[in-house]
Amino acid sequence: MKIKLFPANQRGLKDIGWLNSKFTFSFSEYYNPENSAFGTLVAFNDDIVQPGKGFGMHPHVNMEIISVLLQGKMNHKDSMGHTRTMDAGGVQLMSAGSGLFHEEYNVGEEEVKFLQIWIQPKLQDIKPRYQSRSFPKDKRKNKLQIIVSSEEGSEHCWINQNTKISLGYFDAESTVQYSFNPENKCIFIFCIEGNIAIGNNTLIKGDAIGLWEISELDIQTKSEAEFIIIETVINQK
Repeated sequence: MKIKLFPANQRGLKDIGWLNSKFTFSFSEYYNPENSAFGTLVAFNDDIVQPGKGFGMHPHVNMEIISVLLQGKMNHKDSMGHTRTMDAGGVQLMSAGSGLFHEEYNVGEEEVKFLQIWIQPKLQDIKPRYQSRSFPKDKRKNKLQIIVSSEEGSEHCWINQNTKISLGYFDAESTVQYSFNPENKCIFIFCIEGNIAIGNNTLIKGDAIGLWEISELDIQTKSEAEFIIIETVINQK
């Protein structure tokens, strides 16, 4: 087993008033050659957007972009004709493929808090697509909820990569077992709230850990805790 820690206090920061972002990997003006990506996971941003503010219409190409809404109300509008308003627990995925434009704004009265995740696609220049699903926090207590998968289905968002993303929300003193085929795979775990332990490593809010050359692991919750697990490809083949 190999491990890489991503401490909360070592993340890149961007604060422009209406937007406060914490970057685990190089993004925007933040550059860290030691943390440019983890496998095909190339961006993991912990964002706060003030009411009435957001990201105007802008382009993306050949990237899988996932938004996990933790708090507030956020809109989505894109060049494919999709219009959607998400509440907390909402998850959306854009396969940008050959190219699209979209916008996102905080359309509620409180801060929007969301995770922005970018993953390199398996296939290039596919037809762009959009999906969204809702996973209310109170309906996934004490279970590991798959929110994104490479397997198509109606219970999660489908991604153009051999990737699975799960949300965990568990009581204190719980043990969550996770196993997978380790061939060319890595695991990234981010602590959203609370306190969790993986082996001898303890994670508090904002901490993350990357693991590879491992096929199973246990996550111990030291307090009531919420976390996200990203299982993805190490190298494109």
